[in-house]
Amino acid sequence: MREIISTDRAPAPIGPYSQAIKASGTMIFLSGQIPYNSAGELVGDDIAAQTRQVLLNLKAVLAAADCDFRHVVKTNVYLLDMNEFAAMNEVYAEFFGESKPARAAIQAARLPKDVRVEIEAIAMQ
Repeated sequence: MREIISTDRAPAPIGPYSQAIKASGTMIFLSGQIPYNSAGELVGDDIAAQTRQVLLNLKAVLAAADCDFRHVVKTNVYLLDMNEFAAMNEVYAEFFGESKPARAAIQAARLPKDVRVEIEAIAMQ
């Protein structure tokens, strides 16, 4: 079984993809979020502000799937500059607290809309 998860509390997809897909009734695959708000405006010009917006977007998509950060089992973090890892990680820790999912962090040559960070996630209900 496959269900599309969508919310207007996070930015609409900028391409042919869904905000999230719920599969097999328990797994939710969240598309990468970038630091745009639901009005389609870039939020922040530094890594901390952009990471915060990305995580707020993920929070909104998780809520649309009746989940929260405690349900996240895996994330992939894409950074424009790995030198900004520590600042990103500080904000990331605020959202996940003790519920730490498995994670990969990768430096990307370029991200959509030339943002500094993108994060995707997998959650389980």
